[in-house]
Amino acid sequence: MLRLTWVQPEDLLGHELRQAAQDGREPSAVAARWRAAGGPEAPPRSGASPQPASRYLRLLAEDLLDELSELPSHLADTEPTALPRIKALCPNWPAAQPAGSRADAAAPTRPRLEAAWLGRAAGCLLGKPVEKLPLEGIRQLARSTGNWPLNTWFTARAVPGDLLAAHPWNRRSAATSLAENIDGMPEDDDLDYPVLNLLLLQRHGRDFTTTDVARLWLDELPAGRTFTAERVAYRNLLLGIGPPHTARHRNPFREWIGALIRADVHGWTNPGDPAAAAGQAYRDATLTHTANGVYAAMFAAAVIATAATGTHDVHACLATGLTVVPPGSRLARAVRHAVRLANTHENFDTVVDALHATHSATCHWVHAVPNTALIAAALTHADGDFTGSICRAVSGGWDTDSNGATAGGVAALLAGSPAALPDRWTAPLKNRLATSVGDFNGIGFDTLAQLTHREASRP
Repeated sequence: MLRLTWVQPEDLLGHELRQAAQDGREPSAVAARWRAAGGPEAPPRSGASPQPASRYLRLLAEDLLDELSELPSHLADTEPTALPRIKALCPNWPAAQPAGSRADAAAPTRPRLEAAWLGRAAGCLLGKPVEKLPLEGIRQLARSTGNWPLNTWFTARAVPGDLLAAHPWNRRSAATSLAENIDGMPEDDDLDYPVLNLLLLQRHGRDFTTTDVARLWLDELPAGRTFTAERVAYRNLLLGIGPPHTARHRNPFREWIGALIRADVHGWTNPGDPAAAAGQAYRDATLTHTANGVYAAMFAAAVIATAATGTHDVHACLATGLTVVPPGSRLARAVRHAVRLANTHENFDTVVDALHATHSATCHWVHAVPNTALIAAALTHADGDFTGSICRAVSGGWDTDSNGATAGGVAALLAGSPAALPDRWTAPLKNRLATSVGDFNGIGFDTLAQLTHREASRP
């Protein structure tokens, strides 16, 4: 039986009840009606419940999703989605580059961009086998092979059978992401989206619109390669719903991590211009996300644009990222808290435990708020060191491959060249990326760097 994930109304309803409470609505009356009708809770880690709901429950879920969307939010003023209102709340919004100055701005060198692509891939690959696992499972698996604190690839060699039974590797990734079987970079949405955004800039330039993003997805992105908010937005496009309503219609994942993982190219192609990078990320993100989901993408793009110049340390980059996020938002508060923890505690496990104690009870493991906080904590605690950053980001759990990818991209960009990255991380990638996007399957990271440099150098 095919149970399509991330779109079944009876599964979306449980996620929307939690999301509504998080974004300042009062869903208790709707929740009571759903539970009285026998409606299930949202699947805790997977994208679909094991069995389909009755026709009655499905229709009820659709009605309740629409009812929840009409509830007022007391956070609307402090967490807007409209860009002018976001800017109005950001007292330190970065100054825009003067008109015509981009031609004089130094694009990141090709080696720096190649390092960024490699770092993103290696960090993603490190996190793939333990995606969806609980924090304690990740720690036990790594400890069982003497790899804790995490310092290299996960392996199944010498892992006790009962431990693997209790905490099995991610079933889609285990065959291509353990130390003993890595053979190039396997496909992952954390790499598909940067490739897709490179194609977006090639076709439409920096002045692309959100509608351009939507059209490109329909042309080049297989629906089966989308997840969470992206899959819902894709479905909405096929229903004839255009952006930005694609991000809101029956989309309980609108504040999850999907927009953040699409931000790197926007930063790489706007070196030293975090405002422009955040603006590009905004136009991309609002196809699928609102509020904190959008802020996460803008934050990442601004961090990366600052790192792309090679003239700032990681702490300055993170501080710049916060200038494009409303300071009273949940995302800004979470990042500031994470950075304080990382600056306070010598043991990163203590930092992670505090972050999980703060967020795990209320946020799904793919939500943008805790994951962005963890990325900031990892980069801060590692002082931007590549190995330290990706290993800390992955060892913190939650969306391990996405967090490893973003932290790895930033840290590698700061490192400046492929030669500055340890060979154990880059050699297994074999300069080869698998992807479903366009004609890019099998492309080398050196070629991706060349293409990215071309876009970054455009006036």
